[in-house]
Amino acid sequence: MTNPLLGRLDLDDVLVKFKVFDRYHGVAVISLTVAYMFEFIWYWNHVIVAEKVGYRCKESTNISEISNTSYIPNQTVEWCRNPEACPEWVYDNPYSFVAEFQLACQDWKRTSVGSMHNIGYMFGLLTIGPSSDRFGRKTMAIVTCVAGGTLGCMKSFVRSYWLYVSLEFMEAAVGDTMSPVYMLGIEMVATKSRVTYSTIFMTGLGIGGIIFAFVSWLIPYWRTLLRVVYAPGLLALCFIYLLDESPRWLLTNGKKEEAVKIIEKAAKLNKMEIEENLNNISYEVNKGPSFVSVIRDTFKSRSLLKRFFVCGIWWASATFVNVGLIVNSTLLEGSKYINFGLSSAMKSLGILFSAYIITKYHRKGPLIFCFVACAVFCTGQPFLPKKLWLQITNYMVGLLLSCANFCIIYLFTSELFPTQSRNSMHALCSAVGRIGSILAPQTPLLMAYWSGLPTLLFGVVSLIAGLATLLVPDTADQCLPDTVYQAENMEAKILTESRS
Repeated sequence: MTNPLLGRLDLDDVLVKFKVFDRYHGVAVISLTVAYMFEFIWYWNHVIVAEKVGYRCKESTNISEISNTSYIPNQTVEWCRNPEACPEWVYDNPYSFVAEFQLACQDWKRTSVGSMHNIGYMFGLLTIGPSSDRFGRKTMAIVTCVAGGTLGCMKSFVRSYWLYVSLEFMEAAVGDTMSPVYMLGIEMVATKSRVTYSTIFMTGLGIGGIIFAFVSWLIPYWRTLLRVVYAPGLLALCFIYLLDESPRWLLTNGKKEEAVKIIEKAAKLNKMEIEENLNNISYEVNKGPSFVSVIRDTFKSRSLLKRFFVCGIWWASATFVNVGLIVNSTLLEGSKYINFGLSSAMKSLGILFSAYIITKYHRKGPLIFCFVACAVFCTGQPFLPKKLWLQITNYMVGLLLSCANFCIIYLFTSELFPTQSRNSMHALCSAVGRIGSILAPQTPLLMAYWSGLPTLLFGVVSLIAGLATLLVPDTADQCLPDTVYQAENMEAKILTESRS
């Protein structure tokens, strides 16, 4: 509310008057959900597109068992030890990605598609995050979505493997829609509505995955599939009319009049009146420092530097485990489409589960629980009885928990840093975390040594991340800090409130 002494009005006291299911925020959340659907499909399509395909030497009568395993058994692919001796390869599916790019005995090239995407994603985060802080959340959401859709369509036409992976890198580097969309979403609502609102549009991830599983079943040819799932990205141009810029970002960039107009527009659409004088909204102007200066100023604070290291551990662990579990899910018994669809459903359930527990039990405790519980399920996976229903159930519960902790750290990270560097720090932490997602697509190759090694490794990594969570404050019910000073004093404020 307005401060009677200073006559100043806090933005959060204005946003709290809006309900997330009213017309204005309802239209916005549908757009944000669609953007998240695109993001999930584009991020994970390589799991189906670059799938394993059985092959053999044309002169051999023994069919490779590669289609039934995640590695190449030496005793069944003797020809791979001397590929020059084989004049021609025969593939189980001659129209597959592996066959068209002639990847027989080069399984590392197939798995490297996913790794290359994550390398591009890591580089992109270092530019998209700062660009979002500088040019606006809405602007970057539109640019990244259109760029991702365009480059994705281009991939479907290439005939060279190396050109394909180059476009894969470029698509991820300039087409990460998730970062600016997420910041736009949580900054357009009040503190108490952040969890509810972000939960709604983040369900687009699971919905997108389920849709992709169904579409890939209907359209088995990978080139046509890519065109169908990437072309709709051009519809993001509609966001010009469906979305408004973040009022919080506008205020911190000295664009008070634009922020006030957006709030008045929202009130008009919802047929409500705002009694306070919006010209009294308080804000601190961000002078538009460079990415390097923002990071330097943030890292001058020992408290924020510690948070960065903890967030780096979170992101690297969460991406490694989550990506690894989803990639390996297609190797489980049964239909790859059903398994991928189940994995996507776990994404949505994980989002809903995380929303419930962080609403009821804040941030820190739920995150520790999800990491540790995920570690238990992943570690126990290799030692379960060989019963399909038990293996699948345990695996999917572990995946659900990994999705939940991923959702929590996405929100938790954004609440630990000030507005002027929030998107930049969020992007930087996420970029560091891509080390995990770069390595994750290669984990199926570890099954050559022991089939339970990937999930055992996932369990150990989750446990380490859970313990690291003890080093940061709980940000629940705290207003988003706008300055480094406010962010630094979160621990002291929480301690004072706990004593009172």
